[in-house]
Formats: sequence, C-alpha cells, structure tokens
Amino acid sequence: MRKALEGVRVLDMTHVQSGPSCTQILAWLGADVVKLEAPTGDITRKQLRDLPDVDSLYFTMLNCNKRSITLNMKSDRGKELFTELVSRFDILAENFGPGAVDRMGFSWERLQEINPRLIYASIKGFGEGPYTHFKAYEVVAQAMGGSMSTTGFEDGPPLATGAQIGDSGTGIHTVAGILAALYQREHTGKGQRVTVAMQHAVLNLCRVKLRDQQRLTHGPLAEYPNEEFGEEVPRSGNASGGGQPGWAVRCAPGGPNDYIYVIVQPAGWEPISRLIGRPELADDPEWNTPEARLSKLDKMFQMIEEWSSGHGKWEVLAKLNEHNIPCGPILSTKEIIEDESLAANEMVVRVPHPERGEFATVGCPIKLSESSVDVTPSPLLGEHNEDVYLHELGLAPGRLAELEANGVI
Repeated sequence: MRKALEGVRVLDMTHVQSGPSCTQILAWLGADVVKLEAPTGDITRKQLRDLPDVDSLYFTMLNCNKRSITLNMKSDRGKELFTELVSRFDILAENFGPGAVDRMGFSWERLQEINPRLIYASIKGFGEGPYTHFKAYEVVAQAMGGSMSTTGFEDGPPLATGAQIGDSGTGIHTVAGILAALYQREHTGKGQRVTVAMQHAVLNLCRVKLRDQQRLTHGPLAEYPNEEFGEEVPRSGNASGGGQPGWAVRCAPGGPNDYIYVIVQPAGWEPISRLIGRPELADDPEWNTPEARLSKLDKMFQMIEEWSSGHGKWEVLAKLNEHNIPCGPILSTKEIIEDESLAANEMVVRVPHPERGEFATVGCPIKLSESSVDVTPSPLLGEHNEDVYLHELGLAPGRLAELEANGVI
C-alpha cells in the first residue's frame, strides 16, 4: 500500500519535543525523514534515561520511523554537505532559537537560492514582538497562551496541564502548515516559510476561554460553578464551561484516579435521577430543567457522587452508558498503557529497539484508509550516515572515516 507522503523528503533539524513530534507524524504518514544531529546527538538521547548508555524513552518515543545522520554545522565542510542536502529535500524543519539557522549561514533567502521548492518549517516560542527572544518551554507556553490562568480550582494556584499542548500541540499545528505548503507548491511550484509559535498554538487551543472573556462583559458565566466573577475568566475546576455541565465524581474504592467524568444533558436528567435513587427530581420544577439546575450544579454533582462513590468507575460507566449519558472514567497512565482497545487501535504500540529491547509508545492518531502506519524503531545516532552520504550524495568510498576523523560528522 502506498503511503500518503511517499516520495516526500524531510531534513529534520529539530530536537527535544515540539519539532520531533511534528516530523514523526510526517514519517508515520510515509515521508522519508532524515534526522540531522550534531555529532553529540539530540540532547534527549541522554535525558531522563531509565537504562544506562541507551537512548532514553524521551528520544525513542519522539523519533520513530526516522533515519539519523550526524553533521557538524560549525565546520566549513559541514556547511558544504548541508548545502548539498538542502537541494535534495522537500522540507527543512527546525526548532532552534530565533536566528540560529541564519547564524549558521543559511537565511531563508539563502535556502531559497539553494532550493526554490523548499518548504522551511520553523517552530519558535513566540511571534514577532517583545517576547521574540524569550526562552520557551512547554509550561512557559502554557503560562503565556492562556492555559494556566484558566486551569485549576478558583482557590488554588494556576496549574499546568499534563497534556503537552505547548510542545506536541505546536508540532501538530506545524504538520498542518507543512501539508498546506506542500499542497500549495503543487499549484505554484514554489516553496515557502512555515512558522508556528508555541504561545500561538496554546492560545488556539484555549479559544473558548477568550470566548468567555468576551461573554464576561455581559455578566457572570452561569455555566461556571464559581460564585464570584471579576474581570477575567476564572479557574473553574473540572467544569467544562460549555453548554452542558460536567464534573468528575468520585467512585469506589476512592483511589487517586477512581473518578468518572459525567456530563448532564437535558435528556439525561431523568435516568440520572433514577440511578441515584432520587426519581422524584425528574418532575420537580426545582430540578427538572437545565435552567433550574444551573444555580445548584455543586449540589447536583454532590448527589451524583453520593451514588457513584458506592460503585467502581467501570460499573458506573456501564450504568450511565445504558442510558446514553456522556461520561468517561479517569484513566491512569498505567490503565492507558494496558488498555486493550488502545492497543487494538494501534494507539499504544510495542516497538523493538536494538539496544533497549521492546518499549511501548504512542501510535499515529491520524488514521487514513489508504495509507497504513507501521511504527518502526527510532534510529541510533548516525545510523544512516553511510546511506545518505555515500549512496545518496555520492561521496567516494572511504570518505566517511575521513569526515569522522575531521569532526565533520
């Protein structure tokens, strides 16, 4: 079966998470992704190691399906080889600090001269302006993109989300930009610059909070459980802030993840009232409409929790689903990595590795009917130097050892 991006070549200069998460998806979709690393390798090969002298899970889980070459971009010969490489690729991706690639001697203008069809994708922390040269990390992007100020409980501090919306969230946005540029190139024949800022990607994921900021000018947000409102959208715990109220209610036996998230739609109130042993509330005008319940959501979810706390979350899930009530158990990381349905959907996959053995990783979340994804191991450092430099660039046999001895690769 032909892959969706078969024939597309990506020169991957990214590191850590935001960039590699983007290029890994391109690789999953069939692109030939060649990861270009300094001779010392991507820093995450050594970070958070669980096994000595073996590529970390941090690296292996973000770099599957890629090839690896090494190149010293500070050397003159390295710059010459890079020039040759750029001329042969469709996409160049990087997430260095602002201006880093320019300082290597490869401005956007220079890259266009080398390869007018090149799509040059850059991930930065921030857009143009006062923040441009700030250092950006996952939680910094969450802090400055609207996520942290709206996450947590109103009487507590701002909180980061466990989802990597700053890094991997930006990577997904960059995939969209690259694919759009590839499509446009089919019509124009020209490459273009694709730039995505981490702060901007987080803000895009927080748009409903900007919606609610504007709604605040017309009065309190009735869908929120908060009693008081100031000039900004408050932290609202586990409330969705949407049109249908929801909350995480405790289940038996009361462990840290023994919860289920329940959404109460108008049609769900009658069966919920029966399940919790309060059938009279289905006809009580104080409870039987969404408007009537809105002022006492805390009491409503307290009553539901009094019932759910006597049952396990999987039992509660079954009972609620019998009545088509939207809900979902809070799954721990252990439950997720052992979940049979996620394995069956190839979202948790087992991958062999030549040094660490088998490890579990996340599979491709994008499913195409005519382009299957086979997850292959991340490459060892410089594993494909011979393939790329000798077989593809056509360097003479024996030159590889010379390049290595001179510190070029």
